[in-house]
Amino acid sequence: MDVDQESDAPKWKPLGTTERRVLGVLIEKAKTTPDNYPITLASLTAGCNQKSNRAPQMQLNDDDVDLSLDRLRSVGVAVEVQGSGRVPKYRHTAYDWFDVKGPEIAVLTELLLRGEQTAGELRTRASRMEPFQDLAALQPVLQMLLDKNLIVALTPPGRGQLFTHNLYPDADLAHLRKKLTGDSSSPPPQPVAVASQPATPAPAAAAVAPANDELQSMRDEIARLSEEVAQLKQRLDILES
Repeated sequence: MDVDQESDAPKWKPLGTTERRVLGVLIEKAKTTPDNYPITLASLTAGCNQKSNRAPQMQLNDDDVDLSLDRLRSVGVAVEVQGSGRVPKYRHTAYDWFDVKGPEIAVLTELLLRGEQTAGELRTRASRMEPFQDLAALQPVLQMLLDKNLIVALTPPGRGQLFTHNLYPDADLAHLRKKLTGDSSSPPPQPVAVASQPATPAPAAAAVAPANDELQSMRDEIARLSEEVAQLKQRLDILES
C-alpha cells in the first residue's frame, strides 16, 4: 500500500522565485524557439531578464541562474546536455515532472513567467505556445490543472477571476492570497468560471471591460512581436559570427 501511495504521489515540488523563473524560461524557449533549444547558461540568463512576457522584471546573473539550475536538476525537472568540446546546454523534463501535455504546460508556463492572471489573459498569452480558440477551449485545461492541484483560484468565480500556479512555498502563497483578498486562508479550488456578462450591465461597465481586454491583447501582441524581433536578431548575430 505504501508503495502504491508513493507511485501515485506527484513528482513536482514547490520552488523558489528564481527557480520558477528559470523553469518557465526553459519551457518557453523549448516551445517558441525549438531550433535554438536546449539552451546555454548565457541564453537562459538573458531569457530570465528579458523585458517582454515577464512579471516581475528580474536582473539575474549567470551565478544566480546556475544555482537555480542545480536545484531544478536535484528535483528532476532540468538536465544538462553535455556536448563534446561544446558549451553545456540545458533542457527541462517538465512534461513528466508535472504529468501534463502541451496545452497544460503552456498555461503553467505563462503563470510561472507572469504570476497570477485571469482566464482571458491566459488564453491570449498561452496561445503563442499552444492554440486556444476561445475561453471555452481553455476551460477544460484550467479544470484539469485545478484537479491536479497544479494551479489554484485566488479569487471567486466570475469576471476577472485570478489563477496562479501552485509551486509557491506555503508561506508565499498565503501572502499572495492575503495581498489580493485580505484572507490568507486556503479554500479548495473553485470550479472554473468562464467570464459571463451580468444580466443587466450598466452601459459604462459593459464598455469598460471589453476595452480593457482589447488594450491588454494589443500590449501582449506588441510584446510578442518584440520578442520575435529579438530572437531574429540573435539568430542573425550567430550567422554573422
